[in-house]
Amino acid sequence: MSPLTSKQRAFLRSQAHSLKPILQVGNEGVSPEVIEAVREAFNTRELLKVKVLDSAPESAREAGAAIAAGVEGVEVPQTIGRTVVLYRAFPDGPELKLPG
Repeated sequence: MSPLTSKQRAFLRSQAHSLKPILQVGNEGVSPEVIEAVREAFNTRELLKVKVLDSAPESAREAGAAIAAGVEGVEVPQTIGRTVVLYRAFPDGPELKLPG
């Protein structure tokens, strides 16, 4: 998958605005359990938010990068505060139609 363009990132940010975080990264950081939970969450949705708690050993950007490295095909369109937005298109036809 090619890197997201600025228009695609803006579109995904707008789609993620109303979403609530479905997962929290705590004092253990991005563990194998967190990676597996994200992988399972992507079975039912293409776009999700992850909250990085203050007790986490890494920053939100570092956690987003670690999750993206651990789950194939994941992009990080936005990190704002301690919240990370993650995107991975469904392999059998994406529901979200990215611009461009």
